[in-house]
Amino acid sequence: VHQGPRSSRDVAAVAAAVAAAGVGQSTMSILEYNGGAIIAMTGKNCVAIACDTRLGLQQQTVSCDFQKIFKMNDKLMLGVTGLATDVLTLQQLLKFKLNMYKLREEREMKPETFSWLLTSVLYEKRFGPYFTEPVVAGLNEKNEPFLSAMDLIGAPVMTKDFVVSGTCTANLNGMCETMYRPDMEPDDLFETISQCLLASVDRDALSGWGAMVHVITPEGTTSRRLKGRQD
Repeated sequence: VHQGPRSSRDVAAVAAAVAAAGVGQSTMSILEYNGGAIIAMTGKNCVAIACDTRLGLQQQTVSCDFQKIFKMNDKLMLGVTGLATDVLTLQQLLKFKLNMYKLREEREMKPETFSWLLTSVLYEKRFGPYFTEPVVAGLNEKNEPFLSAMDLIGAPVMTKDFVVSGTCTANLNGMCETMYRPDMEPDDLFETISQCLLASVDRDALSGWGAMVHVITPEGTTSRRLKGRQD
């Protein structure tokens, strides 16, 4: 049946119905709302963790100095991507638990122990989770590197080479698989993780705008700020 051209009122009504039904609109994961990217990578008796510095509201950039990596102790760092409010809430809760452990045990918590503590905290809230994807990087008592990452309900993965988290994990994994070499010295590790992060976030609209890189060695931690593309 042939129908004549619709009036502008009919077109507007159809457009409103489509918009109300959400047809053609892609749904966004809440984990991607604020954007972010984190890599952690192992070297020879050292470990590095790096993040971008962008805080956004979807495509709108709010700040380019948002902290996503937190120092837990001299040989342990926590990186968290996801919803910014939950990032800060989770970090403060874990710092409290870490301080209580130190007071009670009179020693620092090992990275392996901290990783299982974090898994337990996340799984405890599994029915109303923290919308975060944490990464743990540190050196154990033998100064051997330790890496772990987990999803928002605490399902952990431990690895000997690198872990990634954030809105451009496909880019990060590809770059790390290409450039990672085992047993890198601290300077080589810094250069490698920096290039992997910057190359990856340049191809992601929700992360970037600069980076922070921390390299943990038995002698201490070296932190450097990197400039990134501002577009």
